[in-house]
Amino acid sequence: MLIGDGTSIPQRNAAELYLASRNSPKDLEFAVLRAEGKFPRGNGVTDFKPAIQRMLMSTFPGQGFSSTYSINSLITDSSSSGTAIATGYKTRDGVVGMDPTATGKYVSMAKMARDKGISKVGIVSTVSIEHATPASFYACSPHRDLYYEIALQIPESRFNFFGGGGFRQPRGAKNDQKDIFEILKEAGYTVYNTREGFDKITSGDDKVLTINPVLDADAALPYAIDRKEGEITFAEFIAKGIEVLDNPNGFFLMAESGKVDWACHANDALAAVEDVLTLDEAVKVAYEFYEKHPDETLIVVTGDHETGGMTIGFAGTAYDAFPTKLQAQKGSYIAFNTELAAFKKANPDAKLRDTLPLVENFFGLKRYGKEEMENLDARAKAGDAEAYELLGMALKDYEIADLEEAFAMTMKDGRERPVTDDSYYLSYGTYEPLTVTLTHILNHKAGIGWTTYSHTGLPTPVSVIGVGHEQFNGYYDNTDIFKKVVAIGQL
Repeated sequence: MLIGDGTSIPQRNAAELYLASRNSPKDLEFAVLRAEGKFPRGNGVTDFKPAIQRMLMSTFPGQGFSSTYSINSLITDSSSSGTAIATGYKTRDGVVGMDPTATGKYVSMAKMARDKGISKVGIVSTVSIEHATPASFYACSPHRDLYYEIALQIPESRFNFFGGGGFRQPRGAKNDQKDIFEILKEAGYTVYNTREGFDKITSGDDKVLTINPVLDADAALPYAIDRKEGEITFAEFIAKGIEVLDNPNGFFLMAESGKVDWACHANDALAAVEDVLTLDEAVKVAYEFYEKHPDETLIVVTGDHETGGMTIGFAGTAYDAFPTKLQAQKGSYIAFNTELAAFKKANPDAKLRDTLPLVENFFGLKRYGKEEMENLDARAKAGDAEAYELLGMALKDYEIADLEEAFAMTMKDGRERPVTDDSYYLSYGTYEPLTVTLTHILNHKAGIGWTTYSHTGLPTPVSVIGVGHEQFNGYYDNTDIFKKVVAIGQL
């Protein structure tokens, strides 16, 4: 079971458009000028061929959609949607593995596999291991934010493998509780948090917790776009989980790519796309196992909900999209925030113009003077491909105006920002004003739009291969995913 948190149709479609544009970067760059007759054929530029490149999950023979609403909202959160997938029951937003009153406990498919007595069970996530989605498979909690209390249920689960992120509150909300690592070790778990330790884990090991050695402030793995060479990948965690869990009696593994959701909350298209692609890399690892055991394996790939209201299409690009423009971005919004904070500290009296070299280097967006713009426009209309590309990344007057407002907010102390004003939230959400404005501008130039900093009520794709995959064709509720898996697995 592979779950892309916040991953629905738009995120998957954007990833496949981006893959195609990477392979044919010029194809989508010249569509507008060709349509207007301003950029004639025959000048050495590849013919325009709109295309997508299918990810492996999109090629699976079982393809369906699931509705995602919770018992109290048309727009679910991850705890209620995770609970629905894991247990087959709807619950209230914020509740993990329990009924809407938070008094009755549900039993997840992972626990059912464990209790059947013939399966090993594993949980992997790119965010903290006690976050809402992974917790839905091993824990029951009246509220998703009770991180320490949820973590205490890991040893109670008796699951055989946990991997990925760490713990947000290893010593409790007030930092005054017994360390969760001590508790896990006393329960017989071996904890690894280095690359060397990870590499030593073998099929003979049991009760393993392996944490990525590089974690962000929320105990999650870095965004894929920010990952450094040699760091453990999501796909490697899946492969290690399979290695530990595989046995003649079978196993169940749930793996969550959690930071697609976080990137979409921040309206950062490229960070989201890169994490969707890492999800597909993990799917490939599972698929390699399936190829060796086609008659006894089921792979289910889905999302718990959509995040951000992402869409392919923006008013400023009309009937075109230019995903190749995203390639100019050098890192996630978090990485830019780090650079911006250092700049702000070193230049407390800076103006927006002082940040433009930083902006150009990180996002590829550049401000040109009036004469420069006129020259580029004339060259582009004459068929100059380089000029056309530069124009496509030029900051326009209205974009500069938006950046001036955002920069003024960024330079203020957090306590001075009007964060309770509706207009502020609509523009920036809870994110760094200049950063989110820049991602919006770049995304709009790429033809990608956003409607929210929260979740939406879209259905999510369900892609399946293996035993009983045909049962997942069609449109059904997210609780039905549980029912189908349990029926096929005879749990």
